[in-house]
Amino acid sequence: MNLLSDVQLLFIIAVVASLIALASIIITIYLVFKMKRFEKAHLAVQTFMSGAKLEDLLKSNLREMKELSQRVANHDSRLEQVENKLRSGIDCAELIKFNSFDNMGAELSFALALLNQEGTGVVLTGIHSVEESRVYAKAIEKGQSPVKLLQEEKLAIERACCGAKI
Repeated sequence: MNLLSDVQLLFIIAVVASLIALASIIITIYLVFKMKRFEKAHLAVQTFMSGAKLEDLLKSNLREMKELSQRVANHDSRLEQVENKLRSGIDCAELIKFNSFDNMGAELSFALALLNQEGTGVVLTGIHSVEESRVYAKAIEKGQSPVKLLQEEKLAIERACCGAKI
């Protein structure tokens, strides 16, 4: 009886071992097919339309992005310098012609405001009379002058300050 049970036990172990081996073989075959499909997909992704490898394309694009970022930073600093220079340069001008005396005609006197975008600059005033003509220059700081201004000078400054700003 002991001998029979040992044979049955060996038979059962052999059957279980065979089933495990068969299952392992089936799983291995399934995984090999899956791996082949993955390799095909990987190759398809890796080689783009031109045949270049994806990794090489990504490295090239990353290198270009770094170069472009450096160029943009350089351009930003240069643009800031140009904008600062532009703001401080005279770019707003307004001319007002007027008669300085009641008996004079042809509006030969003038007020010329030359200002930067911050309203700083100079107003030149030419006063014409029968005997002579005189030109005066008055400093302007942020649209204001420390000295008294004629009404025409104020108008020239006001109009010059109304220009487009950066």
